[in-house]
Amino acid sequence: MSTLRKARPQDLEQLTVLLRLLFAIEADFSFNAAKQRQGLALMLDNDRGCILVVEEAGRIIGMCTGQLVISTAEGGPAVLVEDVVVESGHRGRGVGRDLMAAMAGWGLEQGATRLQLLADKNNFPALSFYENLGWRMTALICLRQ
Repeated sequence: MSTLRKARPQDLEQLTVLLRLLFAIEADFSFNAAKQRQGLALMLDNDRGCILVVEEAGRIIGMCTGQLVISTAEGGPAVLVEDVVVESGHRGRGVGRDLMAAMAGWGLEQGATRLQLLADKNNFPALSFYENLGWRMTALICLRQ
């Protein structure tokens, strides 16, 4: 039996391990345990952010982070969804779908009218997953400095 819940500070080590899995398939990021742990701790201590986890038998098997941003296009808050990862042995069981639905629910509670995310353009399984959930690509591209 699995449980979907908000992450707690005592989850940081397990969340960091999940980020290692995620960053291994993302070309734009290099895993750094100290930085990722610090980022997760900041998210936990941020009332405009949310980390959701699915726990099974005392172990976190999936996570999703999101944070509120102000969208001028929407005229209000939107949720930037990040760090969606499910352990490979637990994929295809609805864990990711449940995390994404719960994040959408959190966004609605916060007054968000849109969810947005960035995905690695070569992560075809993830892109297919998002498409199956009704997400659509935009004409926008991500730039960073």
